[in-house]
Order: sequence, then structure tokens, then C-alpha cells
Amino acid sequence: MFLRSSVLLAFAASASAFLPAPAPSLRATFPSHASLSSRSISLRGGAAQSKMIDITPNVSFDTIAREWRCKWSADADKKSLVEAQNALNEILAEVKKVDGVKSVQRVVCGGCLDFKIITALEADKYGKWEEAKFAPEEKFLAKIKGIQGISQVETQTFTLMPM
Repeated sequence: MFLRSSVLLAFAASASAFLPAPAPSLRATFPSHASLSSRSISLRGGAAQSKMIDITPNVSFDTIAREWRCKWSADADKKSLVEAQNALNEILAEVKKVDGVKSVQRVVCGGCLDFKIITALEADKYGKWEEAKFAPEEKFLAKIKGIQGISQVETQTFTLMPM
């Protein structure tokens, strides 16, 4: 029960874009028809069960992702992109060691000059990483903020599910 409550609170605090405006209590945060409940599902091949969290009766998740993103410049033969990738390379092993990591993805868009890192975690492990301030997030963001040509450094938390 404690784990379920922790996951629900982590979701409510971190993925609040899916919810109504903040309210003073968790009960007031969710409309009366909303149900944040969890259920186990069996995976093919006898793999361990995964806990699904229901946001609504038809929107469920078992994965929470943290995104680090910025814009890079094409100036100087895309030097800022090269340096952003180098900064990622420096912390990638550390990110992959975070308990519960399912995947780490890099997105680069040459049209809008996006550089994004998306780390997906098992929902029930997310709270522990959040308590650790998403380490090594602070170190990585400080590094890319110091790169000439990097701008709009931001973070975002969201659910992530294959369809």
C-alpha cells in the first residue's frame, strides 16, 4: 500500500500536466470520476508482473519518463550539438545504472534543432529517482548550459507507453 501511495503521489506531483489545477489535498486534486488505481498485468513468456496505474478507465501506464531538452545551434559546424553529445556521453553510464531504468533515448531534430534525452523508468521506481533529484540531471544540465550555442534548457516529466 505504501509503494502504491508513493507512486501515486510521485505521479501527482511530477506529471501534473495530466491533472486539473493543483489543489490543497490529493483527494481534491482528482475529480470524483478520476481513478488513480493500480493493477497487475502478466507479461508474455512468464515475465514478472508489471503494475499498471490507471489515470482514467482507458488511460493507464507503468512507465514514467524524465526528459532533458535544449536547442542547439548550427553555427561553427554544429559545434554545440557535438558538445551536447559529449556531455551526454560523460553521464550516460550513470543514467543507465539508475534503479528501474527501462530505456534511455536521444532525440535530435535537424529542423528545429532539438536535442532531447528521455529516460524511461518503471513507475514504482520513479519516486526514488525523484528523491535523488534525478541524478545526474543537475550535473548534465549545468554542463550543457555552459555550452556556447545551447539555449532553452528545460526538463519535463510524463508517462510513456507503447501503443
